[in-house]
Amino acid sequence: MPKPIAIIAGVGPGTGSAVARRFAQSYPVILLARSQGSLDPLIKEITQNGGSATGFPTDVTSESSMESTIDQIKAKFGSDITVAAAIYNVASKFLMKPFLDQSPDEFFGSLEPSNRGAFNFAHSTLPLMLKGEGKGQYPPTLIFTGATAALKGGSGLSAFAMSKFGTRALSQSLAREFGPKGVHVSHAIIDGIINTEKTKGYGQGIPDSKIDPEGIAESYWFLHTQPRSAFTQEIDLRPYVEKW
Repeated sequence: MPKPIAIIAGVGPGTGSAVARRFAQSYPVILLARSQGSLDPLIKEITQNGGSATGFPTDVTSESSMESTIDQIKAKFGSDITVAAAIYNVASKFLMKPFLDQSPDEFFGSLEPSNRGAFNFAHSTLPLMLKGEGKGQYPPTLIFTGATAALKGGSGLSAFAMSKFGTRALSQSLAREFGPKGVHVSHAIIDGIINTEKTKGYGQGIPDSKIDPEGIAESYWFLHTQPRSAFTQEIDLRPYVEKW
């Protein structure tokens, strides 16, 4: 059997890149993003540090694009490849707008990355996780990156909250269906500003006021290494200054 792989969808600066680097310490990682240009710098970094990384430009909201990517993975690694971990970290469409000012396209468009993409990703990777159940060091793991909006809808955030509620509901249903089959399905609520280049001006003068992406990655690795007798279905992460 070839070595199992980890697949990370959504590997932009921040959480996705940090998760890819962490899982690359133990697995060949497959990186998914819309453009090859978004993938190349991270592939180079992981490779230079002794890991194995392959990138596939993929539109996860397209069923055919996701299927094509899985076919390419099998062609590269073999049809008997298994998935040890699959992390869905694709950014949702963040729309903050009064409800009566939203168009139907704006409102329902939020479902594409959060729900349709999550469906396509899970539908494509779960069969490869089931194939590897009981064969790896840790249970196969499917993790969805969520947000505070998965728990409560805010004023002007109806579309965003609806989409995040949907991702959370999907993760709960999959956990109940596939947990008994040995696959660990978990949902992570990221409650706070993530420390990236784009957010460097936020919270200046307040130490640790933003979530360290490396900390998120370590939490995802912790979820992956949990035994079947102690699965965590949902975890929430926030800096100490965040009100909740």
